Amino acid sequence: MSNDSLELFFALAFGFAVAGVLATGYQFATCRAPTFKLLERGPKPSTFAAVPFLVFAAPFIIMRNTIRGSRIEGRNFQLVMAATVVAGVWSLMSGTIAMMALAAMLRM
Repeated sequence: MSNDSLELFFALAFGFAVAGVLATGYQFATCRAPTFKLLERGPKPSTFAAVPFLVFAAPFIIMRNTIRGSRIEGRNFQLVMAATVVAGVWSLMSGTIAMMALAAMLRM
């Protein structure tokens, strides 16, 4: 396995881990699960604050909704696979940003 592949794998895993920690922390603090409906509250400061949170918590929310939808609604395999790919790519990108931010903080 090359160094680039290993780095991408760690970014993917780190992205899912950050998403899980953020979503679980939100659920612990508010006693309700995070959803994309946080953006539907209109132009308020809390809505603008929800955007960065959702950028990093989105892979967890997508996968949670996909798993629940496949169990409850019986969604087909293609839809579940497409949602998994979207969550994976999103996690890879957010994990890369989170790893870069962590590396920058450690250099200080």
